[in-house]
Amino acid sequence: MQHDIEKNARLLRSVTLASTLTALTLISVKLVTWLWTGSVSILASLVDSVMDAIASLINLAAVRYSLVPADAEHRFGHGKAESLAGLAQAAFIAGSALFLVLHAVDRILHPAPVQHTAAGIAVILFSLVLTLALLAFQRHVIRRTGSVAIRADALHYATDLLSGIGVIAALLLVQVGFPVFDPVLAIAIAGYILYGAWRIGRDALDHLMDRELDHEFRARIRRLALEHGEVRGIHELRTRQAGQVSFIQLHLEMEPTLTLAEAHAIADQVEAEIRSALPGSDVIIHQDPWQG
Repeated sequence: MQHDIEKNARLLRSVTLASTLTALTLISVKLVTWLWTGSVSILASLVDSVMDAIASLINLAAVRYSLVPADAEHRFGHGKAESLAGLAQAAFIAGSALFLVLHAVDRILHPAPVQHTAAGIAVILFSLVLTLALLAFQRHVIRRTGSVAIRADALHYATDLLSGIGVIAALLLVQVGFPVFDPVLAIAIAGYILYGAWRIGRDALDHLMDRELDHEFRARIRRLALEHGEVRGIHELRTRQAGQVSFIQLHLEMEPTLTLAEAHAIADQVEAEIRSALPGSDVIIHQDPWQG
């Protein structure tokens, strides 16, 4: 189990660094392209990348802090730093969406020509390829770790793919004489970004408020506990997530004739089964006499 935790920690550090470098690269090329073309839809994509960079830097710090082992002042570890990072990302993303709407409305009211659209399309295509590579890495890490912060970061880049495709469509429409689609599409992208911010914020709040883990996870714990031949039932199952650690508490019901040592040994066996099946979990079990 310790090996899995260390491997996950290395993956998290690597993916946050890759995300930060990707975001900084995209900002550089999109800034130059926006200044060259004047396209509001490219500005939308640039703003999105700036928010991605800020979010990735927050993740870089938060994930490293969340992996710090528990200490005397933080006995449950530092895992909630991931959820705080997710909440901060939601605020940044929402702010970027509102800024984008204001700029797009101003462009509708005060039209300006879009230039060098072919160069803009080439840059967006480059950004799509880079984003796809990063997303493939992030999804591998999410499958391994279940990280909230990386899931939030991946959502940013998934919206980048959609907005990038939309930007290309807008620039093609500008080329054939429909410049109004440039700011209109920017507003549509802003709406989607705002929706993404709401989803990230909701997930982060769920973890910060210790929301119970999903039904499938809890059902699996029940099955593992009841598989032991000496366990008659369980109750008071409580679960929560903090970073990479799932905290599990439950009461085991056993025959009242068992000695304390026997009941404790059974609880240790059930705890070991749960830890083995759910790496990274922190399990506390209380023994209760079965009432029949």
